[in-house]
Amino acid sequence: MSLTQRQQGAITLASGGLLMGTIGAFVEEARLGALTLVFFRCLFGFLSLAAYCAWKGYFTRAHFTRRTVVLALVSGVLMVTQWVGFFDAIHRTSIAVATVVFHVQPFWVVLIGAALFNERLGIDRLGWIATAFVGLVLASGVAATENLQGHTSYLIGIGEALAGSVLYASVTLIAKGLGELRPHLLTLVQCAVGVVCLPFIAPLTAVHIGPTQWFWLVGMGVLHTGLSYVLIYGALPKLTTPIIAVLLFVYPLTAIVVDALVYGRALSMPQLAGMALIVVASLGVNLGWPLLTLLRPGARARRHAD
Repeated sequence: MSLTQRQQGAITLASGGLLMGTIGAFVEEARLGALTLVFFRCLFGFLSLAAYCAWKGYFTRAHFTRRTVVLALVSGVLMVTQWVGFFDAIHRTSIAVATVVFHVQPFWVVLIGAALFNERLGIDRLGWIATAFVGLVLASGVAATENLQGHTSYLIGIGEALAGSVLYASVTLIAKGLGELRPHLLTLVQCAVGVVCLPFIAPLTAVHIGPTQWFWLVGMGVLHTGLSYVLIYGALPKLTTPIIAVLLFVYPLTAIVVDALVYGRALSMPQLAGMALIVVASLGVNLGWPLLTLLRPGARARRHAD
């Protein structure tokens, strides 16, 4: 029995999310600093995406105007900075915590978009965003005093993951303005920025890399930057917004499971509750679920009248 386009897209997007959910293990096992990790992710990601784009015939002059190149380069600086912060956050906190904190980025997209384009948020969206940030406090563990006493590094990691989520939200908004540029090419440019710029920030001559470490570095580039992005970008046009909103959480849920099974770092019940709040709030924002409007007396009266 052949699968429909929507079923194919759902399986492909879920596969991309499952793959991305394992990146934290590669970061941990490579045992290198964040700047070095991101450089090699960019290098091997660039090579794999360049091969794919050449095979698909994406390298045409029409895709590269002065505007698209400038915006793509700006997004590259933001994306590479976000990757560095996220990888360092994993080192300082854990795979699960860094990933869950990072996944409040859809709410930054809404808030930044409203600020830039004067969009009305509405009481329901504001309610869901507030719910998400309550979930963030719980999921990050900052509400548990035992995590914070003398743990400055942990707080820095939370800050890096949160800052990374803001940067990624900015990249998302830039990408929306680049409708004529294929997302594969955008990611290719972002990787190129990392390959060119990072050696000036962190010279790699003193870094000793063993044979096993090369496996993890190549994997981050080929699997988590090449293959995973091809899967995700290929799936999105085949799916509706509700399905995408649900399946995007395969990534953080996989990261939580990997952290628990491989490293024995299971989230506490308050942290899991925070993750659940973030998931529900994200679905509420993306799918337009009512929240606070139902609490208004006038809204309840109209609902009963109906």
